[in-house]
Amino acid sequence: INISVFPPSNACIGRYILNMQITSCGHTYQRCLGDFYVLFNPWCADDPAYMDNQAHREEYVLNEHGILYEGVHKHITSRPWHFGQFEDGILDICLKILDMGASYHHGSDRDRCWRNDPVHVSMVVNHMISSHTTNSIMKIPENNDYLKGTKPFSWNGSVPILQQWYNGRCRPVRYGYCGSLASVMCTVMRCLGIPSRVVTNFCFPCSIENPLGINEIFDCTGKNLCGKDKLWRYHCWNESWMARRDINQCCGDWQCLDPTPLETGRGSACSGPTWVRSIREGELDLDYDGHHMFSRVNSNYVGWLSQNNTQKTKFFCDAWPCGQHLITKSVGSEQFEDITGAYKYELGSVKNKEAYYRAYRRIHPGYCNASNCHIERELSSLKNPFLSDSGINMRLKMANCPMYGEDVQLHWLLENLHSENKNLKFNLCAQIITYSGWPMDQFWKDTVNVTLGPREVKKIPLCISYSQYGPYLCDHNIMKVVAVSDPECGEVLMVSRDIVINRPPVIVKLLSQPRLKVPCTAEISFCNPLQEDMKNCVMTLEGCGLFKEPMTIDLGTLASNQQARTIVEFTPYRLGSHRLLANFGCHKF
Repeated sequence: INISVFPPSNACIGRYILNMQITSCGHTYQRCLGDFYVLFNPWCADDPAYMDNQAHREEYVLNEHGILYEGVHKHITSRPWHFGQFEDGILDICLKILDMGASYHHGSDRDRCWRNDPVHVSMVVNHMISSHTTNSIMKIPENNDYLKGTKPFSWNGSVPILQQWYNGRCRPVRYGYCGSLASVMCTVMRCLGIPSRVVTNFCFPCSIENPLGINEIFDCTGKNLCGKDKLWRYHCWNESWMARRDINQCCGDWQCLDPTPLETGRGSACSGPTWVRSIREGELDLDYDGHHMFSRVNSNYVGWLSQNNTQKTKFFCDAWPCGQHLITKSVGSEQFEDITGAYKYELGSVKNKEAYYRAYRRIHPGYCNASNCHIERELSSLKNPFLSDSGINMRLKMANCPMYGEDVQLHWLLENLHSENKNLKFNLCAQIITYSGWPMDQFWKDTVNVTLGPREVKKIPLCISYSQYGPYLCDHNIMKVVAVSDPECGEVLMVSRDIVINRPPVIVKLLSQPRLKVPCTAEISFCNPLQEDMKNCVMTLEGCGLFKEPMTIDLGTLASNQQARTIVEFTPYRLGSHRLLANFGCHKF
């Protein structure tokens, strides 16, 4: 007897047991034929996760290989990530996540009726990634202290994280960051049949007091002081494709889900699902956490000079608007796709202003009846004056693309816009900044006197040597260079530049073509570019379809300019596209 099962499009996802009952000669027998899984089906037009583009389904459901984008908006870096949604045991782990998080919205999971709705499923998964009190999948280190766990940036994929959580009796894995949290969520959602992707937002504001404003405070040397607000250099979240019946959507569209718990003024919480189009239109009452998501791509930056902790003065500076660059991996390509236009209209356009005014009235109830002009005046009063308003233009331009161990070379460009001389005194400094905006050590300071003739343009070279920044960089490969004019000279001018220090590359070379169940070898090489020894060197390897468990190779100490070569042998265990991911770590990073 051949049996075919056709689950309806509104069936609850999960594991089912198929029993057969046979009645013969007055006797009834029960026999278990086996079990099967029901998932959301993006190929079925009646399914709430339906996606009608085949190339998009292949990318956002079937592709196990992803790319995480990091760095700063003027220097975007990338690294590969293995989602691994089809690896053995991952589906059972994903269903365990739903079991553990079921009580988040529903108190009891007896009927499990919510499991046919991708909205509720996504909310449970979103909560379980890092917000659950005891059984969340991953923890973020407090105060950047991760000595009691794995370095957040050392993970290559989602599979080891999910396996460690499951095998560790569902205790949180230590530690992750926004990129690994969003990627793990992407794995779970794709495994359950919901098209998903990871999005990176550059210049991401995290403000407790003012939802639409972010304040950074500096002292007279240019040092970034640790205030309540943080300007993240980048932040990753997840987008999932579904039709939202709770807001009367008849067709699928992208929904924003942020699994990273962020401070909101009412405690720490994850966000979403939020319809991406509602963020662009400023329709904040329509959806979950709409005001939080809108502020994360539309906040205004304000820079302040703090003098003796008693007086604050606004800089003359050209601030980069928050949320002006949102990207994700392109369909069928290793390049990124700019999706900023999905979250906001072009800056300064009529539609952009209308959406902002609409959102402003919802976020600030006191302005619900205010005119657009009234809101615009209020916004203008909060912003920094432009550098050109002071008669001076400045910018810091990179002269090289520094790698770990190389000096940082910059050109400081100044232009006098007026017809009289300008005599200015500047304090310059460099400081380590974490990706989440925490200011660390200030390791370089200088004072420069600048004289500009009428309409003169001047280029001043700046150099920060590796010996100056190397001892402080550690895992945080971002530094901030700031130039601030002396307040005694009159108007306070400020220009800054975030700089990414690239890590040395790990070279992966396959020595033979991978074939199923046929031994294969690869060569992994790394060269120490520093003029000093690298200690505690470790290579972490993950082979997608090549070997099931991550491989750790202890390289010990590498002398200056020493090249380490390792031959790795493995036997591919399944068909499909294969990828070998390598991550190098040492006492320096």
